[in-house]
Amino acid sequence: MKIAMITSETNPISKTGGLADVVYSLSRELNNLSQETIIISPLYKSIKENPLWMDKMQEVAKFDVFMSWRKQYAGIFELVIENTKFYLIDNEYYFKRENLYGYDDDGERFAFFALAAIIALTKINFYPDIIHVHDWQSGMIPCLMKEKYNQVYPEFKNTRFCLTIHNPAFKGMLDKYFLNNFYGLSDELFDNGKVRFDGQVSTLKAAITYADVISTVSPTHRNELLTYELSHGLNYILRLRQDDFFGILNGIDQIEFNPKTDPNIMPHFDIKNVSTAKEKNKIALLKELHLPYNGQAPLFGLVSRLTWQKGIELILKVAPKLIKRGAYLVFLGRGEYELEQGIEQLRATYPDHVAVYIGYNDKLAHQIYASSDFFLMPSLFEPCGIGQMIAMRYGTLPVVRETGGLKDTVEGFKPGVTQDATGFSFVDFNAEGLEYASSLAIDTYYNRPDLMKKMIKTAMQENHSYALTATKYIEIYQRALDK
Repeated sequence: MKIAMITSETNPISKTGGLADVVYSLSRELNNLSQETIIISPLYKSIKENPLWMDKMQEVAKFDVFMSWRKQYAGIFELVIENTKFYLIDNEYYFKRENLYGYDDDGERFAFFALAAIIALTKINFYPDIIHVHDWQSGMIPCLMKEKYNQVYPEFKNTRFCLTIHNPAFKGMLDKYFLNNFYGLSDELFDNGKVRFDGQVSTLKAAITYADVISTVSPTHRNELLTYELSHGLNYILRLRQDDFFGILNGIDQIEFNPKTDPNIMPHFDIKNVSTAKEKNKIALLKELHLPYNGQAPLFGLVSRLTWQKGIELILKVAPKLIKRGAYLVFLGRGEYELEQGIEQLRATYPDHVAVYIGYNDKLAHQIYASSDFFLMPSLFEPCGIGQMIAMRYGTLPVVRETGGLKDTVEGFKPGVTQDATGFSFVDFNAEGLEYASSLAIDTYYNRPDLMKKMIKTAMQENHSYALTATKYIEIYQRALDK
């Protein structure tokens, strides 16, 4: 089948979060499975400033986009990376900016993008079986197609639509006025409730209403979004669509994250020599971070945005107790100032046990995954999460709260219960829960080395390939086409 991914960001050219990883890895795998898949995304300033991409691009079309009284130029640039074609929409007024998001006119910027993406498909003569939109930024496309463009472009009459909800907290909220002013759509769609949410237009609500199938990024998160408490207000509309709503786990790039070949770590390892090689990686990392190696002691790693959602405050409360038992903690991330300062204070208090890197460093991230014994993800909510899957790939046991994708991917160890555990987990979002799980991890490390080795091997055998993810998406695409 022919598939068009329409997204506000995508690896490897534009990224602020996991959305970019999913779009590119899924598209690449779909192409590997002989499903002709393209990606349409904005041509941001950061892409234009990178000669690695610009030298490989060619302009294939240009046209005007009309939004009420506005007439805006749109150019289409083709870029091929590995087996995937990208069609990037150029408009310097909207996209020549320092950041991808965060502007007062984001609603207008991505209205332009949605309209331009539809026209772009006609200009490149690509009439897909499936248009797959992601989050609010491209969420109006199913509505636009069904209410407006099917009459203009009959070639799309058999096209079906898939929506993936990555971040339900952002809903693309606009005043009713802009339904017509940006999109040229009738106020009737607001008045009858199809695009109305909390007294405004919501492009995400519109996507939920008009998509033929809907997904989110894990089975547990799918169920969470059907509840009042965890749905960000979307539960009522998602319940109406629950027969068409699926939870499909994201995967990880198993080429990039491979302890047998990863150029960022040394020595390399696999399931046969993980114990000795991991300890050597740990010694090397501690030396690089200027932490003294005091013999075998557990290392807890964290690679994350430093936000309240990620449970950083819980870690700060529990960390002194872990350190008293000999543990090291290594933090990599950037985020809320108060949490950054809290971590810095922890390092100042325990300079021989805590290392901190505020920001992002890809090499260091890989080293943390490979060197740590345990990986901290005590999130309040986590739709999918990929850190825990990467950690298991490197034989690092996650310590997680049982929520969203963390619950789906980590089998928490429970004393006295025979199971194939791959990490440690807790239920209630509080310091006591994290202390219980992390203390259990330390007890296992010090006192039950055979169990520790068994858990590591079980974790490394988990398959989180995007091939599995892509196969499940093909199934729901087919479900949409069969309607």
